[in-house]
Amino acid sequence: MNSKKISPNLILMSLAISAFAIGSTEFISVGIMPILTETFNISLAKGGLTVSIYAAGIMFGAPILTLVTNRWNRKKLLIGIMVSFVIGNLIAALAPTFLILLLGRIITALSHGIFMAIASLIAADVVTPDKRASAIAVMFTGLTVATVTGVPLGTFIGQNINWRASFFFLVILGLIGLITNIILVPNNLPLPRKTNVKGIWKIIKQPELLLILLITALGYGATFPVYTYLTTILNKNMGWSESAIVIILIFYGLFVAIGNTLGGRFANKEPLSALLKMLLGLGIALILVRLTMNMHFLGLIATLIMGLFAFMNVPGLQLYIVQLAEKFTPNEISLASALNISAFNVGIAVGSSLGGNAVSANQLVNTPWLGVGMLIIGIILIIVLQKRIKANNQ
Repeated sequence: MNSKKISPNLILMSLAISAFAIGSTEFISVGIMPILTETFNISLAKGGLTVSIYAAGIMFGAPILTLVTNRWNRKKLLIGIMVSFVIGNLIAALAPTFLILLLGRIITALSHGIFMAIASLIAADVVTPDKRASAIAVMFTGLTVATVTGVPLGTFIGQNINWRASFFFLVILGLIGLITNIILVPNNLPLPRKTNVKGIWKIIKQPELLLILLITALGYGATFPVYTYLTTILNKNMGWSESAIVIILIFYGLFVAIGNTLGGRFANKEPLSALLKMLLGLGIALILVRLTMNMHFLGLIATLIMGLFAFMNVPGLQLYIVQLAEKFTPNEISLASALNISAFNVGIAVGSSLGGNAVSANQLVNTPWLGVGMLIIGIILIIVLQKRIKANNQ
């Protein structure tokens, strides 16, 4: 039976459920950062490694594992990914030292990277071309819903039981994702074309593809100098209690989910022009966060606006890399998708590391400016890419 005849909604739902588990894992350490730093007696900047190391694992793991598993059965691969995901979170939950905790984070990061790479392609493949960005947005909704419920719930568990219980919570989510993959994902999803390591060079040497990879890293990563330390900012700078922060994270995630859905709709027809407007909006939001950093209610409003724009660019960025690959490197579409997942996490690693350096220099209040700087470069690159695309079409 051809996967095209299977209800796309069921396939997208199964991907979104797994993405929910994975999304909860990616950002869980943001919510329990103060607990981790106290438990292991480490600095806030070192605690930020739980975000940047995770991003680095995705960054390197996505393209490498995509090459290795390129012709594997998609369903069996998804099942293997979720099994590895569960193992990684078990290691983190039982970690006796911070180093072992980081090891668990790396294992789950590898699972994350390959999942997002293949799930994006599956989502785009099971719908008509005019709905591809929206389909990718549905799959990414799992990530955004995780910020609405998964991360705040994990934070609540960490605050009221202990941080290990937060990771056991992620193990349970991973098992649910595993079961949905077994039940809902068809056995014969189409395989991508054969590729090899030379495909990476084919993609990178294509200026249009290189530009969108850089735009992805800069545009998506711009939030993370602030977001990595959001719990601390809300508590220490804006004066919100720990119990209030759990509720705030739910509303932040809700704004992220709304932004992601809107971003998918905006990017369906003209993704590049839509992305330019989204990056401008995010830049304005970050400036507002800086201006209201030490204000109670205004700071909260600015934070929520930042959440609205934080994931808005994701569907468009992921769709556009696929569209460009279809045009310039048709044999390397799956690898291009994987490299863009890496680029997202290059952005996270760069953004969170820049934020960590600022925190180490007692400049937490100025972390939004680092994101603004990343966005300025990203906007310039979009303009350059627009000119190249226009020239190619003439």
